[in-house]
This record gives sequence, structure tokens and C-alpha cells, in this order.
Amino acid sequence: MSGEDRGDLVVAAARAWIGTPYRHQGSRKGVGCDCLGLVRGVWAEVMGRPAEQPGAYAPDWAERGRTDRLIIAARRHCGAAIPVSQARAGDILLFRWRDGVSAKHAGLLSDADHFIHAYEAAGVVESVLVPGWRRRIAAVHRFPFGPDHTEALLKDH
Repeated sequence: MSGEDRGDLVVAAARAWIGTPYRHQGSRKGVGCDCLGLVRGVWAEVMGRPAEQPGAYAPDWAERGRTDRLIIAARRHCGAAIPVSQARAGDILLFRWRDGVSAKHAGLLSDADHFIHAYEAAGVVESVLVPGWRRRIAAVHRFPFGPDHTEALLKDH
């Protein structure tokens, strides 16, 4: 299966979450999630295993912390970051609001110009990846599909 097909699985799973209300620390499709909960929920669906539990976190955790927890977790689960120029549908996008602070927002690239994410004012939506969002991308990571895993997923869908 090609990388494009794998990305399409991720995007299809993420689009099924659109309309889920925002709920801090949530990760349940149709019930409530935050940006991390969306990525964790899609991960569980497409990888066939639960995502790591992040533990409790305050809404302002990134402003108070000195470690880039999202980027560290993404490296642990997905390997090295991919250059932004090589991002493709299905990749995880991590955003940093400004230089010198931890990455705090996450979404899933749905095509070259759109991404799916959750935020407090709207819940899960698909947004245009406008220049203001693009310049805040701190890291891009790809789901670590293995050949056996991908074939099993296709049989289930």
C-alpha cells in the first residue's frame, strides 16, 4: 500500500470526527475532544491500539512548562520529524504559538491546504492552512504504519 493510501486512511478517520464538540482532555468521537484527543482518537482507530495516556494537563500547560511535551511524544511514537515541505495528507501537524514556547496545538493534514483540528470555539473542524497557521508549524510527523498493519486495516475497511 502506498503512503498516499495510508494517509487517506488517516484523513478518513479524522473527517469522521468533524462536528465532535470541544472538551478539554477528551478523546471520544462524537462526545468531546481537544486537539490532542483528536490525534489520540484517530491514532487508536488507524493503528489498532490505544494511544499513550498523557496524564492530566491544564489548559495553559505549554505556557508553564519548559519541555516540548508534544514534540517529544511525537518523536517517541512516530520517529523523526519530516520537513514541512514533505508533509502529505494524514501527517500530524504540531503548532507553536510563538518562538520560545512549547508546541501546544495539534492537527492532521487533510490535503495540501487544509487540516483537521479541534479548538474550544468550534470543536473538530477542517480549516484552511492559511499563512498564519503555516508559519506556526513546529513539527510534522507521520503515522508509523508497518506493512502487515496496513494490510489488516484495509481488510477491516
